[in-house]
Amino acid sequence: MPKPAADLSHLICDIALYDSENAYEKLFKNLFPALYRFCYYLLKSRELAEEVANDVMITLWKNRKKLPEVQNIKVYTFVIARNLCLNFLNKHSKRELIFLEDIDIQIVLDSLNPEQLLINDELKKKLEQATEALPNKCKLVFKLIKEDGLSYKETAAILNISTKTVDAHLVNAVKKLTAVLKVEFNLM
Repeated sequence: MPKPAADLSHLICDIALYDSENAYEKLFKNLFPALYRFCYYLLKSRELAEEVANDVMITLWKNRKKLPEVQNIKVYTFVIARNLCLNFLNKHSKRELIFLEDIDIQIVLDSLNPEQLLINDELKKKLEQATEALPNKCKLVFKLIKEDGLSYKETAAILNISTKTVDAHLVNAVKKLTAVLKVEFNLM
């Protein structure tokens, strides 16, 4: 679960003022998984995604004295990750170029017992199919907001689109996924 901004601010201060490796480790554990997923969606390579996500975290450490000036560390790290991914893709253009619109999403559901496992598995497949049918940028907006817990404003900054566009993508995604759930649970 992502840490509240206040906790992240406290970690940033400890890193910037005291060069706290312990605080950096906590920040790393908080930010790295979402950065890795984001980079993986852009690069379609686990190794490259891990390398870029690590580079983002190294950049944070190298620039630790300037971190208190950053208003939103999550947006800051996602923008660095986006730029590093796009730079890599441009530099290695002989590989297939992947645009933000081509990014894939997966939904993960937890279950409790064997019966619930079966029900969740069927529901998960239907939701994944519905999510797969969403336009690619719509899928990415849905993931950033619902999975990574980012705000509309943060998502807009990361994707370089307006908050109204973010809202439109999210409304579209939720409508389509809700329709799948209504059919699944005979609520129509």
